[in-house]
This record gives sequence, C-alpha cells and structure tokens, in this order.
Amino acid sequence: MNENKYTQDRQTDRQTDRQTDRQTDRRLISILVPCYNEEAVLRQFYARTSEVIQGIPDYDFEFVFVNDGSRDGTLAIMRELRAQDARVSYVNLSRNFGKEIAMIAGIDYLQGDAAVIMDADLQDPPELIPEMISWWEKGYDDICAKRRSRAGETFFKKWSSHTFYRILQHLTNIPIQPDVGDFRLINRQCLNAIRLMRESQRYTKGLFSWIGFNKKEILFDCEARAAGQTKWNYWKLINLAIEGITSFTIAPLRAASFIGCLLASISILYMVYIVTYTLIYGGDVPGYPSLISIILFIGGVQLLFLGIIGEYLGRVFNESKFRPLYLVKDYNGKVMIDQKEERQ
Repeated sequence: MNENKYTQDRQTDRQTDRQTDRQTDRRLISILVPCYNEEAVLRQFYARTSEVIQGIPDYDFEFVFVNDGSRDGTLAIMRELRAQDARVSYVNLSRNFGKEIAMIAGIDYLQGDAAVIMDADLQDPPELIPEMISWWEKGYDDICAKRRSRAGETFFKKWSSHTFYRILQHLTNIPIQPDVGDFRLINRQCLNAIRLMRESQRYTKGLFSWIGFNKKEILFDCEARAAGQTKWNYWKLINLAIEGITSFTIAPLRAASFIGCLLASISILYMVYIVTYTLIYGGDVPGYPSLISIILFIGGVQLLFLGIIGEYLGRVFNESKFRPLYLVKDYNGKVMIDQKEERQ
C-alpha cells in the first residue's frame, strides 16, 4: 500500500474515532509548537498561552509540542507540562530534522478540528488566537498572521526578507503571501491537504499558499524573543530561501536556458566577425586579453548554471529515496517501536 495513502487513511480513521468518542459538541483546537532548544522560554509560552485560551470557553484545546532534537532541557519541560496538564502532548523526534519537518510531524499527530501553528519564543503573540477563531467561525479556512512590524530584527534582515518574498512572487505563478510566516490557524481540511504532501524538501510557507482555500490575513506586530537565542542565522535563511525558490518555480532553469542561448548567439556573431575581418584584412586580430576575459566570463556563467541544475537534480535525488520524513523516538513517553503504529 502506498505510504502516503496509508498515513492519510489512518489519520482520518483516528480523527473519526475521536470525534465519535467525544461526548460534547465543543470543537477541539490544537496548538502546535515546534521546539528546538527552547528551555529558556517554554514555560513562559505555556503560561501565557494557557491564560489566553482560558478566556475562550466554547472550545477545547490541546498543546502539541514537537521536540526537534533539542540539546537542552526542552524535553524535560515538555514531560513536566504533560504531567501537570492532560491537554499537553509531545512528540520527541529521534534527532534534529529542522523546523519544516517538525511541523509536519506535529500535524500528523495533532487531533484537533483546527490547529494554531506558532513558535515557542512568543514572537507570535497568543493573544491573536481569539481573533483567529472568530474569523474561522465566519467561514475562513486559513487565518494567517501578517507581520506589520518586526521588533528585535536588524534592518538588513527585514529588508532581505521583504525582498525575498517579492522575488518569489514574481518567479512563481502561485500567489505567495508576503511577510506571512507559519503563525496561523488552519482548519481540518487544510491540515489534511498538508498531510498529503510528503516531500522531504519542504518550504511550508509556500505549501500553505499552494493548497489554496479561503484565506484571511490579520495584521500583528511581531515581538522580540521573550528569552533565549534565535536559531536562524543568515546561512540557514539563505538555505530556506533557496528551498523556497527551487520548490515552487523552475524560473532559474529557464533563465539558464535563455542566457545560454543569448551567449551562444553572441559567440556566433563574434566568430563571424573574426572570420570576416581576417578574410578582408588578413593577419591575426589583436585582443588576447579581451578574448581571455570573455572565455573566463562564459566559463563562470557555465559553472553557475551547472550549480543551478545541481540544486534541482539534488532535490530529485533526495525525493527518489522515499525515506520517511522523520522518526519518532517517543510520543508522550511511549517508545515508538513501529513508526506506523496507532498514535494514541
């Protein structure tokens, strides 16, 4: 049986069973939080978010924390929260797979009719959750938070992020939402759509745009981290940008083809010029330095385009392995011997 279909069918069956088992018509909202070395802020996040959801009496809530191979006390805090609050669940991955994979792991394990995806650093204010729910009640499927301002970030980081979104919008025919991150509420239909996409090279912000559905943007001011250090350096951000471009457009390959044809045409014209000049005037045409410069330039362009082709080829190679996206060490303390076993 196809693994993707297996995962989707099992997840659908579990959701149906849980809906039947619940003795109330109150809908369940999952708060999904991928975590990597968030020891300094995790308790504060839980306390502040719990205070917010206490003021929303018409819904049930659960916390789904994903420990993405943290090396500090993050997992111990998750276990502590689980022991004191039955609404808390945690998925402990076998190593650090990255935030994009941690999110799909959490989506696979959550139980809610909708999910709020947010970071533990409190840059995503939990006070927006009631407004997200209100728009969900009005019929929207994907209520995403759009940054109006970004506190605690350098001018270069803000400018580069803004520029990247604009470039990606022009390179792809998918309506990528600018200045919108992972902080959002999505309903079960959107969650099931995301579960269907099992590619290992993931750019989840683009996937949220790709699936479509009825979207609503709400503005918010992104706060500085409440504690701890950011895990995103410029190198990781560059890699994420490359992931986004190569996942949703083949424009770089088309540009390589176009520029290659252009340079070939210029080379032919230049060759005709040299031959014609030699036949008419005789002797060698001076210009050795300029000729070497042209050769080096064309060689550099060729290497650049080979690198672009290599990026796409490498992604095809990775996807062709059909490895699981992640491995779970334990779920709520239960060791996962069989990664496909029922998730209780």
